[in-house]
Parts: sequence; structure tokens; C-alpha cells
Amino acid sequence: MGHHPASSKTKPEGRTWLVGGQSIDLSRTGMIMGIVNVTPDSFSDGGHFHNSEAATDRALELEAEGANIIDFGGESTRPGAAAVTVKDELMRVLPPIKKFASQRTAGTMISIDTSKPEVAAATLDAGADIINDVTGFSNPEMRSVAAGSNCGMVLMHMLGMPQNMQTNPQYVNVTSAVISYWRKQLDLCMKDGISTQRVVLDPGIGFGKSLAHNLELLKAVPDMCTVDRPLLMGISRKSFIAALVEKEGIEQREWPTVALSAYLRQQGAAILRVHDPQPNLYAMRMSEAILYG
Repeated sequence: MGHHPASSKTKPEGRTWLVGGQSIDLSRTGMIMGIVNVTPDSFSDGGHFHNSEAATDRALELEAEGANIIDFGGESTRPGAAAVTVKDELMRVLPPIKKFASQRTAGTMISIDTSKPEVAAATLDAGADIINDVTGFSNPEMRSVAAGSNCGMVLMHMLGMPQNMQTNPQYVNVTSAVISYWRKQLDLCMKDGISTQRVVLDPGIGFGKSLAHNLELLKAVPDMCTVDRPLLMGISRKSFIAALVEKEGIEQREWPTVALSAYLRQQGAAILRVHDPQPNLYAMRMSEAILYG
């Protein structure tokens, strides 16, 4: 018997994800979620893909580099970001989602990164398959949008809101806080008639977490896998990496991201949300080759 990763201890249902009525097995083959920020002010690529055409081209590029899921976001969630109106957010994300939906390869999924029920509903109609909600489906209206469809769901933990989340976040134990929040939100989803098989969990690295909290969560991936839902990790180019490598440039966060991707897959994380799919996909596949042979 060789070494088994944390994910092998989770129950079989903790390794499958229902999206659009389709069951995706994440036990041996993880997925890459590529990021398209259709915003003027995202921390890592704000303004680069702000118009619809650039956003669609970027989505096609990410897909070609191996991303199975393309995550479109029209509102920056970086620390201190200002809120955006529903109308503005829809103006940003709807055109590229519609365009990409008609050009994507079969099997590539579209995710909408939003905490607004109206935006989620409109983009699901336009071809999105997954709602990625940084507020963890805490809005009952967002749960009712999800309940009325068979979309996949990414349920994230965040302390506070982007405007204030990095102002001295405090926890007795950050891992326990995240896990108990997830359990509470999963219960609310079940009460609203949503199968938890549709949900993957995200601890929200950098969302109301200090450097020490982020490191504690990265260490606790096997514990987080005990909730028996697949784990999505968003660590790409985040500021905690800059603090650890003591380099401020965004481009200097790329290799540390790849290193974390290999580590996180080995620890049992199933989906990695990244800006640069190819090297992170290779890191993931190398880990899987060693783990599952």
C-alpha cells in the first residue's frame, strides 16, 4: 500500500460534484478553474480584460491552456473594493459569457463569480453552469436562484465584506470557524431543497484572513476534506505569497502559486482557481501521477 492523499479518506460522495445534472468524479483527476476578471480594478489583472471581446479571448486562452471551468467576475472582491450595481455588473459579464458559451469546447463549464442573485439568475440563463458566491449563499435569494436550477455551486467563507474584511480579522481557531460556517450553510441549502452534492467548498484564502490564518488553513486541507465535499482553493497570486517571498511584483507570485498547487492537490484539494492554468495543471497532474499512479 502506497501513501494515500487526504482525499482517499473522504467518503465517495465527497469526491463527486453535480453540475447541470452531470456527476463529475474528482477523486483521481482534479480540475482547474481559470479566472476572467471583467473589472477595471481587480488586484492582479484589473483592466486587462475589461471589454467584452478581450474577456472572451481570455476565456478561450484559459480553456486552451487546460482550464475546465472559466470563472467570470464583474465585481472586484479585492480588499477595500467598492461595490458595483447589478446593472453595471451585468453589463460587464453578460456579453462575454454569452459569446464564450457559443464558442467553448464541449465539456468546458462557465462559472459566474457573483454575490448578487439577479446577476446569478441572468448569467445562468445566458449559459453559466456554476454560481461561485464569495458570500457563501448567505443571501436566501441566492439560494432560491440555485434551488430553481441544477447549477453547480461554490460556497466560500469570508469574514466581513471586501470593504472591511482585512481590517484585523480575528478567530479563536480559523479552521474550526470555516468548517462550522460551511456546515451551517450546507444545512441552509438542504432546507431550501438544494442537494449538497451540487456544492464544492472554498475556505476563502485572503478573505478576512491574516497571513497566519492563511497558512493555518493551507496546513488544514485534510481537516477541511472531512466535511465530505470537494475542496476548491483560490490561492493564485494572492498577497500572502508576496509577504512570504518578500517580493511585491505580481509576476513573482506565479511560481509560488504553482508550488502551492502541487501541495494542495497532494493534500486533497480537488479544484484550483488560478490565473495561469497551464503550469498549475501540470503541477496538479504530476501530484496525481504520484498519488494514484
